Amino acid sequence: MQRSGEVEITRDVEAVVIPAGNRILIPEGVTVTITQSLGGSYTVITPQGYMARVDGRDADALGLEAASAPAAASKPVGSDNGSAPAAVDTAAVEKAVWDELRSIFDPEIPVNVVDLGLIYECKVVPGERGAAVEVAMTMTAPGCGMGDVLRGEAEDKIRRLPGVDDVRVDIVWDPPWDMSRMSDAARLELGFG
Repeated sequence: MQRSGEVEITRDVEAVVIPAGNRILIPEGVTVTITQSLGGSYTVITPQGYMARVDGRDADALGLEAASAPAAASKPVGSDNGSAPAAVDTAAVEKAVWDELRSIFDPEIPVNVVDLGLIYECKVVPGERGAAVEVAMTMTAPGCGMGDVLRGEAEDKIRRLPGVDDVRVDIVWDPPWDMSRMSDAARLELGFG
């Protein structure tokens, strides 16, 4: 969902300055402009001119309904309703991981991290209790301060998936990202098509 416009902050809220990655507190009563609301987070412009990311859990501070985290399933993907757990369907887990990664958006532009070409690898390794997921991702530039924020969002979203027991998302810089890694959809969205 894309929503934009001016809103008054209804309570103090923490945000992350884009692209620096440092945290700020936006006080109650301040009017901000929402420039992007995709993937469960909000990009706002403060009166001081800062572009900042507000987590979806804090949507109520923007006068919006707070995003609720989906409940983690109690059985692994691919298990039946019997008492013995079935093997994890790694293909189903991998598909679910890619779907979650597509719900993580660059805070400055309306394109998800998969279509931007920021995800270099996704491995799903079956285990006794569930799958271990390893993701290698990059940023568009080594100086981007949003790396830890986007890595944390990816880990949180993947960890909630049924069938996932362990998650590791690493930020890598080799090979360096370039625009050739973007999908056709991303190129069109950004006017490069």
